[in-house]
Amino acid sequence: MRQEMRNVPRILIGASGSGCGKTTFTCGLLQALKNMGKHPAAFKCGPDYIDPMFHSEVLEVPSRNLDLFFAESNTVRFLLSKHTAEADIAVMEGVMGYYDGLAGISPQASSYDLALKTRTPAVLLLDGRGKSLSLLAEIKGFLELEEESMIRGVILNRVSEMIYPQLKEMVEERLPVKVYGYLPKMDDCGLESRHLGLVTAAEIKDLRQIICRLAEQLEKSVDLAGLMALACSAAPLCCQEPVLPQRRGPKVRIGLARDKAFCFYYQDNLDLLSELGAELVPFSPLEDDHMPEGLDGLMIGGGYPELYLRQLSENVSMREHIKKAITAGLPCQAECGGFMYLHETVKAQDGSAFPLVGLIAGESYPLGKLSRFGYITLTAGQDTMLCKKGESIKGHEFHYWDSTCAGDAFHARKPLRKKAWDCIVAGDNLFAGYPHIYYYSNPAAAERFLAACRAYKELK
Repeated sequence: MRQEMRNVPRILIGASGSGCGKTTFTCGLLQALKNMGKHPAAFKCGPDYIDPMFHSEVLEVPSRNLDLFFAESNTVRFLLSKHTAEADIAVMEGVMGYYDGLAGISPQASSYDLALKTRTPAVLLLDGRGKSLSLLAEIKGFLELEEESMIRGVILNRVSEMIYPQLKEMVEERLPVKVYGYLPKMDDCGLESRHLGLVTAAEIKDLRQIICRLAEQLEKSVDLAGLMALACSAAPLCCQEPVLPQRRGPKVRIGLARDKAFCFYYQDNLDLLSELGAELVPFSPLEDDHMPEGLDGLMIGGGYPELYLRQLSENVSMREHIKKAITAGLPCQAECGGFMYLHETVKAQDGSAFPLVGLIAGESYPLGKLSRFGYITLTAGQDTMLCKKGESIKGHEFHYWDSTCAGDAFHARKPLRKKAWDCIVAGDNLFAGYPHIYYYSNPAAAERFLAACRAYKELK
């Protein structure tokens, strides 16, 4: 494997917990860097789809996931290096609390783990409301919990201009960490509750105005030059190019369901398919009458089909086209919302049921609460389109609906926990279930999907 060493200016924005303003601050920082004429690249620690979509669509900053459960550390460093080739600085947004990792009992796959494995200086965003000396105790705990915390700075959130100089002086006098600035309380600029899949063009305009206000505040109260200097102090990023599948045949056309109902895709999954010879052809199950012509494969990602059940159901020609194509052998990968769409019916929150594609003989129904959440390892119990019997691929679940036909082709197991269950409807040309999978945890799965598409193309 070829080893690479590159200087990649980078910082990670962590926090003491969820809801502390990481997303708000990170978005303001990205916009402020753009205002300075910089070209930032954004990354999200963990499996979340929403923040990378937000960075890309609202801020127009390229954004990817970096996840140390999905991929081993060298692959994560490789992806970080790959996606910063044209960037001046990489800004990583952390996940949950800084040390919170697998199953809530391990730091693995936490923000801290990402900072440590990529040798990235971390800046901790802390809520300073109603605190003075107690803030120092909080910072001291974060600095000393692990031998090498990677925390090099703090930002104080929700503190006033008047109290900030005193807090900064106390922290820097007594602790080995630099305070890089503050944000005052800005109730009209919070971004934690947004639901990106529902954002219209007009709402994006409003969000951009909010982010511009955040950036203006950061330019006044945060040491942006200092953060750039901190990012530039990061050690050279060292990685080896992982062994990945090579393109093994002619190009294939894969339909990519992409609209308000289906919008959740890991961009690295799509990129890997493209690199292996896929032409991804977007279409809308909501708006189009049928799939694009000449397809050799189909992907239907997650999203919000439950919000558009009537419109999806009334698009009968699309439903029939998809069912006929898959039944005739078109390879299809469907995840979460896409899996729901393939059912005979999906039940709405009010109890009404809507007929959908009808490929999967069962009903997807709401539970009124989060059904399954978190990382899983999927192990094939039989030979399938993506994995041979006994092989595994990693994924993530987050859904409020369940199914009367969840499938049993794979066995799912949560890391560091005994909880396990069967799932996935799969065969020679189908992989459909609630889990979102990540190809870099088993790149051969991407190769096999394309092999199925090429076999179908030859049969056509």
